[in-house]
Amino acid sequence: MVEIFETVEGEGTRAGFPTVFVRLFGCNLRCTWCDTTYSYPPAEAEFVMTIGQIVEETAQYRSRHLCLTGGEPLLYGEKSAALIEALAGTGRYDDLHVETNGAIDLSYFLERIESPIVRYIMDYKLPDSGEQDKMIEANIRRLRKQDELKFVIGSERDFQAALDVLAKHPTKALPLFSPVWETMPPAKLVRLMLDHGLHQVKLNMQMHKVIWDPAARGV
Repeated sequence: MVEIFETVEGEGTRAGFPTVFVRLFGCNLRCTWCDTTYSYPPAEAEFVMTIGQIVEETAQYRSRHLCLTGGEPLLYGEKSAALIEALAGTGRYDDLHVETNGAIDLSYFLERIESPIVRYIMDYKLPDSGEQDKMIEANIRRLRKQDELKFVIGSERDFQAALDVLAKHPTKALPLFSPVWETMPPAKLVRLMLDHGLHQVKLNMQMHKVIWDPAARGV
């Protein structure tokens, strides 16, 4: 485990809703622009909890939304699925979204977890991340209408790559274009979206980096 805390959701279609965050330790990717490097080795896991302890800890908060994030929260396979099922089964949440990095096969989770409140916010890594070759393209067609497909865009090269992916792999999920904080000014990304007539794509700003210091944790 890395941390459990309550704040407002900073991005995606549920941005602004009070949300409980459960951040798991460990990630199978090393993106160049990662803003949660404390969630993977060589750092140490900050503490260890059982599934029951995680469920008990999250119960102290009143928010009806929960975000399971990392690192990569699906890294632990059956244990990750059991945690999702346990949290969804409490009846305390209207929405439970899982932020996953695109390098984990979603088929197991989609087939096993039947709860209607569980959604997947899946990244598709682009060239600037250094991890595009790790993407499981078949995941894109597995995403459902309630899911989201996030592209983190650091340059015009990334922008074009995202367009190519969407053209090659139609998806039911809502595409989100998120600017890399340091290299893609949001105004430039908006202009690119307008110039290309991307009426089906949603700009995805990280609200928490506007409200608090971009490097702040637990917010």
